[in-house]
Amino acid sequence: MANLKQFKLPDVGEGLTEAEIVSWRVKPGDSVKVNDVIVEIETAKSLVELPCPFEGTVAELLVPEGQTVAVGTPIITIDVAAGSPAAEQPAGEPSARPGGLAEDLVPAEKSGGESGGESDGRQAVLVGYGPRTTGAKRRPRKPPAGARPAAAPADRPAPAAPAAPGEPAGVGGAGNVRVLAKPPVRKLAKDLGVDLTTVTPTGPGGTITRADVENAARRVSAAAGTVPEEAPEGATAYAPAAPKTYPFDPATREYRYPIKGVRRMTAQAMVASAFTAPHVTEFIQVDMTRSLELLERLKQRREFADLKLSPLLLVAKALLLAVRRNPDVNATWDEANSEIVVKEYVNLGIAVATPRGLVVPNIKGADSMTLPELARALNDLITTAREGRTKPADTTGGTITITNVGVFGVDTGTPILNPGEAAILAFGAIRKMPWVVDDQIVPRQVTTLALSFDHRLVDGEQGSKFLADMAAILEDPAMALVWS
Repeated sequence: MANLKQFKLPDVGEGLTEAEIVSWRVKPGDSVKVNDVIVEIETAKSLVELPCPFEGTVAELLVPEGQTVAVGTPIITIDVAAGSPAAEQPAGEPSARPGGLAEDLVPAEKSGGESGGESDGRQAVLVGYGPRTTGAKRRPRKPPAGARPAAAPADRPAPAAPAAPGEPAGVGGAGNVRVLAKPPVRKLAKDLGVDLTTVTPTGPGGTITRADVENAARRVSAAAGTVPEEAPEGATAYAPAAPKTYPFDPATREYRYPIKGVRRMTAQAMVASAFTAPHVTEFIQVDMTRSLELLERLKQRREFADLKLSPLLLVAKALLLAVRRNPDVNATWDEANSEIVVKEYVNLGIAVATPRGLVVPNIKGADSMTLPELARALNDLITTAREGRTKPADTTGGTITITNVGVFGVDTGTPILNPGEAAILAFGAIRKMPWVVDDQIVPRQVTTLALSFDHRLVDGEQGSKFLADMAAILEDPAMALVWS
């Protein structure tokens, strides 16, 4: 008889209560093994791929794509394979239960034993969850005399060969269309209303790229008589505008789309911050000419040969040095204990625009990194965020943040603090402007820095000194040798 087990939505982050089912990677009838990725979910912090806790056959998908469900909600039913660790566990005792969220659907009297029965001692380990630990251990079960090992489950169908560039995504098997695309590309296609099976792949090995999806969306829009807006120059991961993503109601002449995921979390955090911390913002114009010259020299050095360097690297380094001289900007207001907590470490947050909204992952221990290490960490952080692979743990624990509004051609802004942080820096666009040098007006590369800080922790003198120190380092990078 069938041995059905349910997998419930686990808490994949720190205290998250719900998630959206973005895309199923399996369908009823598919064979799955422990640690096979079965579904991609979107939490309030990131996209997460969930591994399967059982080996067997998919019996039913309980939640459709696009639906948001609470943690603990059953999302899939698996017919567990005979002979697998999960099948040999008594009812209610699955072999792997991330967060205790896998459930046996077989009645106890038919499950092969009571809850106090024995097991063979094997345990499936889920990637990202680790083994389930309990206080009691069971003795290995001895097989009956003459028993034969259970038959291994049938091999899974071989995946379809990737489509060649210039051809539509291949068809794998009896009408089952299989496309090759990364999770962020799938999410973008869903947001833009693009059917991936109709997209011509141009990526390596027949994979569908972001550009392929955007081109397909433009063709659809052109056919409908509308042309989607282009993202600002430099904003390769700019979130799509609502008119491109959601249907238009001609009766009200309005677009409506749900507030969920990263957008909801960002809104809640910003409202809490704006109405809790008294914000003050100061501005300073900085001559970046020498810093840009240094950046060009760094690009020629072998330590940075495989890295993408931008002015953000030097701004981040200047901020870290300025924090060392002005540690009060790297602090937290502890209302419960009536204390100001000054951090001896810097977890540097970088605001990144993604198709899902703004995320702020942080570089742990950025203050202890060399310049090449910091450059690599920035590259990895931004790439991971734009691909939707940021882990929930990487978006928590930040101590101070940089938001690079300059990539959108914006001169500066008045950023709102991330909750729990004392300061956030807005880095504006670098423009060639007339500048006075030795009483002569000459063209220089100039930017504007804006520092918002919590006036409970940082007073005007401390904020001003921090901003002035950053400007001094960026105008004359040799100051980094003096202050490092």
